[in-house]
Amino acid sequence: MTQSTLSPEPFAILAMPRTGTHYLEECLNEHPNVLSNGELLNTYDTNWPDQERLLLSDRELLERAFMRYPLRSDKKVTHVGCKINEPQFQERPGFFAELAAWPGLKIILVIRRNTLESLRSLVQARQTRQWLKFDSDNAAPPPPVTLSVATCEAYFKAADDFHARVVNAVDSTKIHLIEYERLLRDPHACVATILDFLGASALQLSDRGILRRQEMRPLDQTVRNFHELRVHFAHGPYARYFELGNELARFV
Repeated sequence: MTQSTLSPEPFAILAMPRTGTHYLEECLNEHPNVLSNGELLNTYDTNWPDQERLLLSDRELLERAFMRYPLRSDKKVTHVGCKINEPQFQERPGFFAELAAWPGLKIILVIRRNTLESLRSLVQARQTRQWLKFDSDNAAPPPPVTLSVATCEAYFKAADDFHARVVNAVDSTKIHLIEYERLLRDPHACVATILDFLGASALQLSDRGILRRQEMRPLDQTVRNFHELRVHFAHGPYARYFELGNELARFV
C-alpha cells in the first residue's frame, strides 16, 4: 500500500558512505510520526517493494519518495524521508538539483570528521560484504586494507565537493548537520536535535538493536600502507586525516 492523500513534511538524509546513516534512520523510525524509507536510489533496498521505480524520471521518483511512499501500519506519518549516499547521485546526474528544489524539503547532512576512516570502512565492507554490526555480533574484525594515493585523493575531494554542494544548494535553515562521532557517542541528543529541526515531537529512544563499529583499531593497524600515505599527504589539506591518537574517532 502507498500513501496518496496526506502530504507529510519531506526530508532527506545525505552523506558519504559509512557515516552511520543506517543507524540514524533506525533511531528516527522509532518515532510514531516519522518514516524514513532507506536508500531511495539503491536497487536492493528492501524498504522499497518496486525495483522498477528507478526507471522513473527524477521528478517521478521524488514523488514516489515523498507522496506515494510505502506505508507502515503502526505509523501516522507527519514527516517522511529517505537517505541518499553521494555515489548514488553520480549515477543520476540531474537528481541532486531536482531534490534540492523539492518544496519544503529539509536535509540532514551527516559528516564523518575523518574521511579516511569513511573510505577505509567502505573498502573493508566491500571486501567482506559485511555492512552492519549489532551488539550481539562477536565476529572478528575485518582484515586491513591497502589504499592507493589516487583512491584517497579522489575520495577526499569527492567528500569535500559533496558537502559544499549540499550546503550551497539549500538555505541554511533547511540543513541540519550531524557528526558521525557525536551520533555514536550520544544518539539520544542527536536524535532530539533532528526531531526539533523537523518539527516532530520529542522521543525517548529505546536503545534496542544498537549498531556498533565493525572496526575499532586505529588507522595504522587497519590500512596496510598507512605510513606511506601519511608521508604523501603530510603537507597538504588532508594531513589531519593521518593524525593518530585522536580518540574522538575511535570510541564506541
